[in-house]
Amino acid sequence: MGAALDRGAPDAHPLGVRFADFDYHLPEEQIARQPVEPRDSARLCVLDRSASTLVHASVRDLPRFLVAGDLLVANDTRVRPARLVGQRASGGKVELLLVDKGPTPAAWRALAKPAAKLHQGEVLELEGGALRAKVLGRLGRETLVELACDGDLEQSLERHGRMPLPPYILKSRGAERDPAADRASYQTIFAKERGAIAAPTAGLHFTPRLLEELSAAGVERASLTLHVGIGTFAPVECERLDDHRMHAEDYVLGEDCVAAMGRAKSRGGRVVALGTTSARVLESCARPDGTLAAGAGATSIFLRPGSRFAACDALFTNFHLPRSTLLVLVAAFAGRERVLAAYEECARAGYRFYSYGDAMLVL
Repeated sequence: MGAALDRGAPDAHPLGVRFADFDYHLPEEQIARQPVEPRDSARLCVLDRSASTLVHASVRDLPRFLVAGDLLVANDTRVRPARLVGQRASGGKVELLLVDKGPTPAAWRALAKPAAKLHQGEVLELEGGALRAKVLGRLGRETLVELACDGDLEQSLERHGRMPLPPYILKSRGAERDPAADRASYQTIFAKERGAIAAPTAGLHFTPRLLEELSAAGVERASLTLHVGIGTFAPVECERLDDHRMHAEDYVLGEDCVAAMGRAKSRGGRVVALGTTSARVLESCARPDGTLAAGAGATSIFLRPGSRFAACDALFTNFHLPRSTLLVLVAAFAGRERVLAAYEECARAGYRFYSYGDAMLVL
């Protein structure tokens, strides 16, 4: 099924556009709390920028829309089970979300609940005693803790930690789901390099079967790494895009990915960014002529209407929160009016939204 979108051509907004210009209405019941199974059975909205049309399909139909010679670039970051639940010596409940490593091997920066009640030197018992955390002090909104366990710390975190699911999913559940089930459902098939605090959720739609079919269709695949950081949970707190400052996130773009992009470009293939995280790395490393510089670093790039996309030719992504930087990125790539019209149509068509929801392919 195809439909024409008459919301206009891609925008080139001047500085000063408001986040309120990237809003849309979504019924509460269309916010996905669980993924569909199999993952590639999720719905797919295919938005063609040149024709201003969209087609409703399934993620498993992706080989229909990509052609031999195209390159799919995935983010291979691995989500660390960084959410720890336990109790204080007083018996009160406590929760830690590990944000990043601290100044020593056992030290971590964490978001704590209830942070205001914790005091320096206090020892917290986590995950039934499998881990312990000593409170070292406060760092702004974060709490510095020193973790300890019997055995290897990283292995203990992998075994006993819980996935840092988006707050709206946790709140909707009531009773806790089996943490082992979350470790499977909130990790992409590409996951390799440990370090993310949230999943690059576009990759959650892919299955071994789908990858085999894409390969058989002549679609090449490459990987990069961007460790999604705490900024993904931070709400936008300003009105204008001008005033927003993105959190920096660590990335690695290897020579193999750069070489694969060079081959794709030389044969006339399209570079398809699998997720906004992949797009941010590629555009952070792109030279004006579209070639890339391999390397590692931290990016705080904010892709917004008016930004030039020098590396990405297409984008596979999820449906994002209203007034979010991720929705702004998609609008920068495809045009604000066109994207909002597509979101409205997909909402009417009953698509599922956000991390565990359906997907969009922008060509």
